[in-house]
Amino acid sequence: MDPILRILEENAHAKPSTIAQMLNLTEAEVSARIRKFEEDKVILGYKAIIDDDRAGSDLVKGVIEVKLAPERGGGFNRLAARIAKFSEVTSCFLMSGSYDLLIIVEGKTLRQVATFVSEKLATLEGVLSTATHFMLKAYKEQGVLMEAESPDEKLKVSP
Repeated sequence: MDPILRILEENAHAKPSTIAQMLNLTEAEVSARIRKFEEDKVILGYKAIIDDDRAGSDLVKGVIEVKLAPERGGGFNRLAARIAKFSEVTSCFLMSGSYDLLIIVEGKTLRQVATFVSEKLATLEGVLSTATHFMLKAYKEQGVLMEAESPDEKLKVSP
């Protein structure tokens, strides 16, 4: 992976001047490469990782395992693309293993997420089954620990 992308993946807020210093490039070179990555859809967006508890968010988040019947000539792609367009869906991944899609959803209430599953997702032709798991607490998200360890905190060892 390009070193500029690695830096931006770690800190999307990094300025071209800082990246240029880190990589011994000019700021103009870095800015041009970033612009090209954006134009070529290598960089699709920039997003902050939010601690929902500290931000006061009451969103309900769930992970849904979905088994699909593959379509002739299209496999899972058309149905996955259709599912990914629902506003409740924040992420959608094709998986290996015992289910086909992993979907991450958000809603204002438990009922809203449940209604999405029962009325929108499970009723789609080609969806064979779903298993919904609700997220209770985030410890780490996208490589970022949600709670910093205190320097004197040690792992408890029990006999």
